[in-house]
Amino acid sequence: MIEVLVVDDDTRVARVNAAYVGKVPGFRVAGEAHSAAEALHRMETLPHLDLVLMDHYLPDETGLAVVQETRRRGHQTDVIMVTAARDISTVQAAMRQGALQYLVKPFAFAGLRTKLEAYADLRRTLDGGGEAEQAQVDRIFGALSATAEPDLPKGHSPPTAELVRRALVTAEGPLSAQEIAEETGLSRQTAQRYLKLLERTGRARLTLKYGDAGRPEHRYVWATRA
Repeated sequence: MIEVLVVDDDTRVARVNAAYVGKVPGFRVAGEAHSAAEALHRMETLPHLDLVLMDHYLPDETGLAVVQETRRRGHQTDVIMVTAARDISTVQAAMRQGALQYLVKPFAFAGLRTKLEAYADLRRTLDGGGEAEQAQVDRIFGALSATAEPDLPKGHSPPTAELVRRALVTAEGPLSAQEIAEETGLSRQTAQRYLKLLERTGRARLTLKYGDAGRPEHRYVWATRA
């Protein structure tokens, strides 16, 4: 389970966000905090804390100041900013201080779920260890910037859909499921499933490549390039 600390100055908002977290499989709320001091204390004392959903506007200090202080103390707990602060200077500061994502209030459950699922996908990728080829490096850096629709059918992951989308968008021509699999590191079956989804939603178009014998090969192209 991924242990999450929810930090928000409004206790009602904190409860709502905690309830959202609890609805996402694989995540568990380790605690809540409503001030910078309380957040620092929780981050020092909660065992096995993995992720903090950090509000910026706290009564005694800013959320970014909390992140900066935890880094100074040597804690590397991952942080996703969850705040109404939308000025570019704050967003830029969050990036520079190592926040993995930035979710602007107000948001619906689907918005937070997408960020959490992307974070879980990133964790799975990193847990593999070893060395990474360029395709895997791209997956790591792109995992939390997924732009796929958050209301995908059950069993579909937004980060995985984004991997397939990006491969199609950047391709010079139509690609087969096998070529997508090799480009993204996914299995051929998974690539085929997401390609069919993109085709059904009108984002990708199916083309057929006829050979000398046998069934034609199914190849896909991003709809705006067809």
